[in-house]
Formats: sequence, structure tokens, C-alpha cells
Amino acid sequence: MPKFVIEREIPGAGKLSAAELKAISQTSCGVLSKMGSQIQWVHSYVTGDKIYCIYNAPNEEMVREHAKLGGFPANAVNRVVTIIDPVTAE
Repeated sequence: MPKFVIEREIPGAGKLSAAELKAISQTSCGVLSKMGSQIQWVHSYVTGDKIYCIYNAPNEEMVREHAKLGGFPANAVNRVVTIIDPVTAE
């Protein structure tokens, strides 16, 4: 299944409390549950003013629909072409 990186601009994201991050996560999971098993949230990276989310989904449209239904920004949605890591250098 294709993998996507979603960039969400959320001012002050890095200062969100554990309770706020939990609430955002619960909203996301609730929307995912309604959308079915074709779309999966892998994990997210929280930075100062952005959250970068990794999703598996059949297409970009489904990723954007999740954002719309959850009330989340999806400022950029990029399909991952390949993944490299230190093992790639061997």
C-alpha cells in the first residue's frame, strides 16, 4: 500500500500538552475507524509548529478526506517513493 507523509502546520504544536495530543490522536483514530481499514496512521513527529504524519493509504484523496473529516490541516501530502536508511549505504 502507498505510504504518505503529511505536513500539518499547527502553530505551537511542540507545546501541546500530553492531554491535547491524546485528544488529537483520539479524534484521528475515530475518523480512521469510520473510514475503514484501507487507511492507516503509522505514527507522527511533533515539531515546533508542525506535525508530520506517516500514513498508509491507497491514494492522496483518502488522506485528504481523513484530514477534512478530522478537522486537521493537510498543508502538504507527499507520496513516499522509497525509504532509505543506513543499511542503504552497505
